[in-house]
Amino acid sequence: MKHFKKMIAIVIAALSYGISHAQVVNPVDKNNIANGGYDMVAYFTDNAPVKGNVQFTTEYKKIKYQFASAEHLNLFNAAPEKYLPVCDGYCAWGVAEKGKRVPVNPQTYKIINGKLHLFFNGDFNGSPFNTLEEWNKNEKQLLVALPVKWEKLKKQK
Repeated sequence: MKHFKKMIAIVIAALSYGISHAQVVNPVDKNNIANGGYDMVAYFTDNAPVKGNVQFTTEYKKIKYQFASAEHLNLFNAAPEKYLPVCDGYCAWGVAEKGKRVPVNPQTYKIINGKLHLFFNGDFNGSPFNTLEEWNKNEKQLLVALPVKWEKLKKQK
């Protein structure tokens, strides 16, 4: 219950007042750019979050993706589904644990079974909260819950 109240407060603050610069409130911004412009391929090839470059932009299913290099752009175009995050870019912990769409920090991620999982990681009134840490405490059960809860959330659009 303590974590639930804290998560609700974070989400409300994020949506109402904005949050730290790295946080992405919506997986696709007002310019239709995914993941805050981070390179989806770099998570897999560089094992790091890397900001994309507008020069290397592509569109997939009406959403724009930016990449750090032409090589990453080409890899994505060859197999986009391979690089897209689970839960359409919402926080994997928020979906699996709380059944909610929660913002993410593109710098906080984990590759699990070849799929990109993104997580919330930010401060609220000076109190840090990293959902990847919470995820790691109960990953096995959360991986089972994730697809079930995500299917329910997708129907609520």
